[in-house]
Amino acid sequence: MRHKILSEGAKELSYEIREIVKKADLIQRNGQTIIWENIGDPIRKHNIVPEWMRTIISDLAKENASYSYCPSKGVIETRRFLADLNNQKGGAQIKADDILFFNGLGDAIAKAYQFINSNLRVIGPSPAYSTHSSAEAAHAHQEPLTYKLDPDNHWYPDLEDLYNKVKYNPNIIGILIINPDNPTGMVYPLEILQKIVAIAKEFDLFILSDEIYLNITYNGAIAYSLAEVIGDVPGIAMKGISKEFPWPGSRCGWMEYYNRGKDADFDKFCSALDNAKMIEVCSTTLPQLAIPKIMSDPRYIPYRKSLNETIGKRSQIIAEILGQVPQLKFNPTYGAFYNTIVFKEDVLHDKQTLPIAHEGNRALVEKWVSEPGIDLDKRFVYYMLAAKGICVVPISSFCSDLKGFRVTLLEEDETLLRQTFTDIKDAIVAYLAS
Repeated sequence: MRHKILSEGAKELSYEIREIVKKADLIQRNGQTIIWENIGDPIRKHNIVPEWMRTIISDLAKENASYSYCPSKGVIETRRFLADLNNQKGGAQIKADDILFFNGLGDAIAKAYQFINSNLRVIGPSPAYSTHSSAEAAHAHQEPLTYKLDPDNHWYPDLEDLYNKVKYNPNIIGILIINPDNPTGMVYPLEILQKIVAIAKEFDLFILSDEIYLNITYNGAIAYSLAEVIGDVPGIAMKGISKEFPWPGSRCGWMEYYNRGKDADFDKFCSALDNAKMIEVCSTTLPQLAIPKIMSDPRYIPYRKSLNETIGKRSQIIAEILGQVPQLKFNPTYGAFYNTIVFKEDVLHDKQTLPIAHEGNRALVEKWVSEPGIDLDKRFVYYMLAAKGICVVPISSFCSDLKGFRVTLLEEDETLLRQTFTDIKDAIVAYLAS
């Protein structure tokens, strides 16, 4: 070409949650059945959306207005409903104009980092959620900038690490929170959120809070929203219905701006996001119309509570199976529907293997693990994929120096759930003994 097309940041775009599927597909072609533990799609794990909810959506689909453009910021009645929902909790108060709809949080995340000055950084948690870390790194043309989540302390943030990185890196303009957290399943305690807000206030930063799992907590945990703790610090919460209803195929998410009028630069940033959506015209109409009808239905809260209790029970089953493996750092989960399991230091090495019956699949894995510099947890993940047919995501792919893997808590069939995690346990024991 006449000029190099790609920007330097393009090389930072990666999504191991989907990348592992390419390898699993090759294994599957050779006859291996795959258990998909790589992606958080409840529908793929046989979750059945209740009939009453589908009736609301199908009735809306019969209305001609569902097929039209909506206002660029989103359906006004839905934005009013969501603003009222937020304001009932106390804390930062918003109006309908403080809400902006996107075609899923992936769209929102990409837009958020796109309009931040490329010399400025948003620091996020590690292990990191790939959509955030890739988008932030791509905008900055550098590797992601992260603070540590501590597996030896319930996966809580290392606040000293966060404070020092903010203090000594003047290019940091924002702090990312994912609460409840993906990939760890940790829920931020109130006092930790308050301390993060205090750091943001001290250094004149804004806070970006991904709250897609906010209403998915269990085992006694409570997730506090950013609005409840932010005070007068500028911030943006990202929310959606893909995990909560669940309706991942809706691709419907939104931002809520807090304290937009407190800082002129932050207000300009929010205006740029609004204008970007205006150029696109708008986000999808039908899911927005469904939100107030579903969330205000008297069956919704009991439905969500029941699902949360079920996920909590699955987390306890997984803890029962994997929690006593001595070579693992295991933390029970309290929110979202993931668990990150970490190998203790020095238990992995590059000679460990698992027996793989299919010759072609064995050759594939041997090729993959022979790549220079391959992470040790990827070796385990690839061997387990071919030997047991279980597809998980290596934690080294989540911008982390830790070695382990992420699983989901979504399997509806309890017998299959127990079998899958027993197979994972057996794979770990055999691999480490090899």
